[in-house]
Amino acid sequence: MKNLRNCTLPELETLMKELGEPKFRAKQVYEWIWKQSAGSIDDMTNLSKSLREKLAQDYYIPKVKIHHSQYSSDGTIKNRLQLHDTHFVESVLIPTEKRMTACVSSQVGCSLSCKFCATGYLPRKRNMDYDEIVDEVTLLNGQAEKHYGKHLSNIVFMGMGEPLLNYANVMKAIERITSPDGLGMSPRRITVSTAGVAKMIKKLGDDGVKFKLALSLHAANDKKRNEIMPINETNDLKSLIEALNYFYDKTGNEITFEYILFRNFNDSEKDADELVKIYRQVPADLVNIIEYNPIELAAFEKPEDDKVMAFMNYLESKKVNARLRRSRGKDIDAACGQLANVDHIPATPTAP
Repeated sequence: MKNLRNCTLPELETLMKELGEPKFRAKQVYEWIWKQSAGSIDDMTNLSKSLREKLAQDYYIPKVKIHHSQYSSDGTIKNRLQLHDTHFVESVLIPTEKRMTACVSSQVGCSLSCKFCATGYLPRKRNMDYDEIVDEVTLLNGQAEKHYGKHLSNIVFMGMGEPLLNYANVMKAIERITSPDGLGMSPRRITVSTAGVAKMIKKLGDDGVKFKLALSLHAANDKKRNEIMPINETNDLKSLIEALNYFYDKTGNEITFEYILFRNFNDSEKDADELVKIYRQVPADLVNIIEYNPIELAAFEKPEDDKVMAFMNYLESKKVNARLRRSRGKDIDAACGQLANVDHIPATPTAP
């Protein structure tokens, strides 16, 4: 059986010819797939029963389903999504006064093993296919309409997995999401976050992407970053700075740094000063300072409020455009770094 969504419009036109159907049927099938998000061939009610039966002999639509949802007191909704092969991923709908944001996953598990992230303790089972990522976004858009009467305004690839290690599927998904015959969302409202894969950041530049890029920095020297993000051992800060500048030179797109504060690890004035130095080497628009959200498997702690404010004040004194980002959905483990299929997490905590 073949995935019908892997057929381009010209391929569908060829298929209709082979089945003895008029050419316009191809466009009808294409619109059912991408505009109306058909869950099965049987849903395509303006096709004859005989055509649907012929298609169903060789093709299927592997739809993603919401397995269950959790609702936070702040309005955030976390979803456990079931893929066609029974794997699970998690995604989050984050409503605010001005935005309706979908935080989406791109892999089942993750191979990068970041020490502060729940997903990092999961094995990477596989990449998500591009149409599964599109389904994920479509489901969250439907949820936004149902619960808040609004369409999605923003998408962030900050869920489970490293997007740049699933490059082809993520790029194809964004192409469908931004296409006029898809969701028609502006690429400027999409942010792809990476733990730092220098080679692929440069490829984004070469490919002339239109979306925003965020680097999960979290430590501004190689020694500390190696401790919490093993990827830094092969993608050090020098190579990332070079890659980010290359990306900006090629695209002019917005770059953001993400920096989680960990108590007595990266929250001192010296750490802040090192962050300032990194910031000045890259044309970054913003530094998001993120409060740490505890997970059972890591021994990190959130800094005291006065330490956080001292850190922010130091950045402000050095003219760094920094924002303190308060996490949403903490009461349902939907905040930054907390996404995981808990049944599969090992039980040994990792100290900083």
